[in-house]
Amino acid sequence: RFKINLQCCAMKDGLSRSGGYATTTPKAKLHLTVGPANAGDVLGATRLGTFWMRLKHKLFDIPCGQLKNVHWMNKKAPPGAAYTPTEVEHIANVITHGIWVGPAVYAGLQLIWRSGSDAHRVAGFIYGTALFLLFAISTFFHTVFYCNRNRQLKDVLHRCDRAMIYVFIAGSYYPWLTLTPPTHPTILLALKWLVWLLAGLGILYQQVYHEKYKCLETFLYIVMGLGPSIVIMICGHEFNGMDELKIGGLLYILGVCFFKADGKVPCAHAIWHLFVVLAASVHYFAILKHLYT
Repeated sequence: RFKINLQCCAMKDGLSRSGGYATTTPKAKLHLTVGPANAGDVLGATRLGTFWMRLKHKLFDIPCGQLKNVHWMNKKAPPGAAYTPTEVEHIANVITHGIWVGPAVYAGLQLIWRSGSDAHRVAGFIYGTALFLLFAISTFFHTVFYCNRNRQLKDVLHRCDRAMIYVFIAGSYYPWLTLTPPTHPTILLALKWLVWLLAGLGILYQQVYHEKYKCLETFLYIVMGLGPSIVIMICGHEFNGMDELKIGGLLYILGVCFFKADGKVPCAHAIWHLFVVLAASVHYFAILKHLYT
């Protein structure tokens, strides 16, 4: 039988600067009063108690204290102005797309290596290039935004970042409109040119009215992303991979909910990035499976 009297005294030893945040540095003292037992039991109980106290200190006290002081988001941007992320949001924005630049290059090369015709090579090159540029320009913009105070450079890259969304949508449609068996050749050909025309108009709009009509801008992304798909389904042009396309489209739509939620949801833009990665992955593997077997 053990009679244990456990006393823990936590002392705040001032403030330390760690990662730019003020944290407390607690010290714990463990006192064990043990009844009749052998020396090994006493030593084991002491070590076990010390271990759990240190584990609690590392897992709960320090992280929780730091997380409470993290500045997760700024106020929502006024109309006509761009949102300014916090330091945490800047880093999240860079990482969530930056780590996919390399895989995007490999994904594009994989399509070209699997190509059995010139049409497949062209489609693979267009899709792979659009995928790479989407992640690369996004990462470059967010890196410059975080590290550089040059407003003119930031503005140019911001416009390029938004323009790449239109290019990527058009590039994502290209393999499906080019390589699937055409049940309605005229409609598919018209859609193929229409998608690129819409992309060009979207980029032009982005350059002229950058950050002016944010809701309209988001609406244009959705219309361009869903419009051709709806036409294809209405015309009854069914092909292998439709289910994956629908799932990817749903992920994009869910991500749009966070696209304009800066200042309302912490790290909203980084969450949007993650939805883009998930949706693009679903669409890529559908292309790889059904068009590049």
